[in-house]
Amino acid sequence: MSIIMIAVAVVGLVFAILAQGARRHWLVIGSAVVVAAAVVASVAVPPAGQPTWAAVAIGIVFSAIGVLGGSPVVALVLRFAQGGVELGDHGGIVVDDDAPHGREILRGGATIGYLERFALIGAVIAGQAAAVALIIAIKGLGRFSELDDSRARERFIIGTLTSLCWAGACVAAAIIAS
Repeated sequence: MSIIMIAVAVVGLVFAILAQGARRHWLVIGSAVVVAAAVVASVAVPPAGQPTWAAVAIGIVFSAIGVLGGSPVVALVLRFAQGGVELGDHGGIVVDDDAPHGREILRGGATIGYLERFALIGAVIAGQAAAVALIIAIKGLGRFSELDDSRARERFIIGTLTSLCWAGACVAAAIIAS
């Protein structure tokens, strides 16, 4: 059973990697199916007597899905939630429509997202789930000056919650399946 779970998790990781490209975010749905299937399968048939190496491998692969798959998931959710928000050259949103080229805010969100998902997964695996509050607080304080625009607040909240929920689901799959 361990080899099957590792193989399924690797398929989910491949989907997460393929979903990184522009206009391919929808491929992360394959990762979501794998994560959901792993949780359901592990709850239905709990892994028993699994070798340590297999548990570690399963944990690593699902953690990688959590970190890498989060950006495409967030991109899909934001596309559905916000529709016509103008994106800037650096991944942020353009505000101040009266300015000649506008002002881009919330830049670097993808990089911050990778780091927040990595930190959340690491904190939960280390048994320090309370550290999630610290991660959210640091992110909120770091972005506070950019949240005066309602579009920025909406994008920040939707993106952060989606990212954290995705990472939480993946770390749950990692823990339950290993």
